[in-house]
Amino acid sequence: MRLAVFICLAPLFTAPMTTRADDAKKGESLDGTWVPSAAELGGKAFPEEVRKTITLVIDGDKYTVTAGAAPDKGTVKLNPKGTPKGMDVTGIDGPNKGKTFQAIYELDGDTLKVCYDLSGKARPTEFKTKEATQLFLVTYTRDKK
Repeated sequence: MRLAVFICLAPLFTAPMTTRADDAKKGESLDGTWVPSAAELGGKAFPEEVRKTITLVIDGDKYTVTAGAAPDKGTVKLNPKGTPKGMDVTGIDGPNKGKTFQAIYELDGDTLKVCYDLSGKARPTEFKTKEATQLFLVTYTRDKK
């Protein structure tokens, strides 16, 4: 179960496509370490015991997610001009190698909210999940340690 959850979650953690200088000017840098403070999948609360094991590190346009022993690594391309803002997450190494997932995001200070479509079919249009879908909504908090 833990591996299946990791495979579903790993592409959900992202990094920006814009340059760091551009991000700093806008106050929108996603660089740093993030921990999920809340999550739901398919309209149901995500298991807290799994959520607490996840760490996301973003560095430029690259991400590394650790949940258990096997890390997932990849890139993300942002579309900050959309409403809501969009992103495409692509796995490069790990359980999601070669897969691309569409998502939307919202950054508010040290809080990052992301809604992903784990089916890979379409970009979500709102920060909400529904039963019988593979929509994953997660709220991350920047780790300031």
